[in-house]
Amino acid sequence: MESQKVVTFKTLGENVGKFNLGEKTVLVPDMNRFGAHLFSATCRGFGVNAKVLETFKGMDLGMEYTSGKECYPCQITLGDILFFVNKERERLGEAFNPSGYVYFLPESDGPCRFGLYNKYQRIVLDSFPGLDKLKISALTTKDGYSLQGLLEKERVLDFRKAAYFSLVTADILDRLLWRVRPYEKEPGMADEFIERAMHTMEECFTAYGAKKDFDKIMDKMEEIISEGKAIIDPKIPPKPLIGVVGEIFVRMHRDSNQNILRLLERHGAEVVNASIGEWINYVSYDSLRTEKAEFWLSLRQWRFGAMKEHFKKALGFWLDLHYQQMRQRQLYKRAKSKLDIADDHDIAHLEEILKEDNIYSFDVGTEACLSIASIIACARDGYNGMVNVYPFTCMPSTTTSAIVKPLMSKLGVPYLDAAYDSSIQPGREAAIRTFMYQAQQHFKSHGRKSHAGNRGPVH
Repeated sequence: MESQKVVTFKTLGENVGKFNLGEKTVLVPDMNRFGAHLFSATCRGFGVNAKVLETFKGMDLGMEYTSGKECYPCQITLGDILFFVNKERERLGEAFNPSGYVYFLPESDGPCRFGLYNKYQRIVLDSFPGLDKLKISALTTKDGYSLQGLLEKERVLDFRKAAYFSLVTADILDRLLWRVRPYEKEPGMADEFIERAMHTMEECFTAYGAKKDFDKIMDKMEEIISEGKAIIDPKIPPKPLIGVVGEIFVRMHRDSNQNILRLLERHGAEVVNASIGEWINYVSYDSLRTEKAEFWLSLRQWRFGAMKEHFKKALGFWLDLHYQQMRQRQLYKRAKSKLDIADDHDIAHLEEILKEDNIYSFDVGTEACLSIASIIACARDGYNGMVNVYPFTCMPSTTTSAIVKPLMSKLGVPYLDAAYDSSIQPGREAAIRTFMYQAQQHFKSHGRKSHAGNRGPVH
């Protein structure tokens, strides 16, 4: 790709934000395969032409237009959008119109570099002829990932509900795969099955998501779980249970973490990765905490107008969180009635864990809140090892590592840091083999947690 020599910055304000998706083609990054596809299917049910970007095929472009100091996911997502644009130009020729696309790239506030991805990528896109017309739709944690402005006002609430439901359903598909694959009757059965299952659920969300007919979606999900359960070979004995936490993109994106979950399974593990739903619930929970604190501050300062505004916002975030947790519990209850998959964490419980010995604080923020507390919770619950997956130099995850290493040593639970960039670390295989040997010894000495909530066999 040949770029322009002159780069302007005016579109940082004009072409990054919330735009009505209308008749645009919405380009969704493939962070988590199931989540991206079910979210896109939900969009299509609302009349939005959403498609999932091919991922990791444009890494040469992502690396060409970054310095290497950026967070690794920035290189991946930038490469993905540039790769798409190149292919689309080749396919359409003169008919290619960048203004017909919206690149969906949410952001987070705070010290994490994630909050700057879309700004930097906006600058890069603006350096190419015509790509300043390709808008970036940027949801933000500042307003709890509000979807206001993406669709007509009367449809936004229904869209938010269906979108959240699709992401939690994607979490359950992930957990179904991780529960089944280590015990499959024949190699490859689980992967082939889950790919078909994903496409089936895509059709469900396109047909029923906008109608909020969630019962039909859950009925189909139960059928899929029952089919997946039949893949399990009951003669295969239980394996050590390994929990995975860390930065959400790299731990979810199979190419960027070099398929670490599959590698752990190859060395004898059953793995449970942290969910997408957990992060969305955390965003709502943290927004609620912030508004409550601002409410009490306004009250002490006798600023009654501000107090009223913060109360209104707090109520909105409380309703969001209450609805999300209700739907999440409903989905997991239906899923667990068919197969003993792992539950998700309650965010308030994770905060209580951190408060016990002032280990860390939700006031500091970032994914370290979730990772530190989740590692401790899983270790106490009987997991046989914990892995922290993150981009090289990631601040929240290096903070997590510094805090949990001595705690895991004290609890006698194996722990592994797994940092990734675009290179292959020479000691990676040896580190994972060593970690899994330790997990096997822990499993032999202590047993493991069954997904029903106690230590013991899982079949």
